[in-house]
Amino acid sequence: MNVHETHGLNWRKSSHSSAQHSDCVEIADAGLRVAVRDSKDPEGPRLAVSLDEWRTFTSAVKARP
Repeated sequence: MNVHETHGLNWRKSSHSSAQHSDCVEIADAGLRVAVRDSKDPEGPRLAVSLDEWRTFTSAVKARP
């Protein structure tokens, strides 16, 4: 997924993010994929993962002690 494909998406940060934490990622619904970018560099590189990959990732993060 390139920068041009992700303009106009509704990017959002976790509700756990705060102004004190600038090391956040933002995500956006990109149809059958989830787009991910660094909040400090919104025009920089982006990743795109499938919905299943995103669910696997977030489940693993939530399961961490």
